[in-house]
Amino acid sequence: MADPHEFDDVMPENTAKRVPEEPVEESLFTRLIYLILISIMMSFASTAIGVLAVVQFVVMLVNNKQPNERLAELGTDVGIWFAKATRYQTAASEVKPWPWTELD
Repeated sequence: MADPHEFDDVMPENTAKRVPEEPVEESLFTRLIYLILISIMMSFASTAIGVLAVVQFVVMLVNNKQPNERLAELGTDVGIWFAKATRYQTAASEVKPWPWTELD
């Protein structure tokens, strides 16, 4: 059953009473450690993408130009992770990539 007060904090009469949540801030040193770790992980991911591309090419040579779906999905997942890591590193997002958050 839905909470009858679920949207109370966004109703016009209640917005003046609402206290904004303060974002959780990490120290710059902690962020630097994360940046270094993620940079190392990105280096491995870049190598993995190159290997996946070569393996997929060989598979397509053997299978009459039909790609392997699992390899294609893995490449997509690595690419999505890489994009999230880049967004965190450039401060476009405060959400850390996997393994600190769920892998989408």
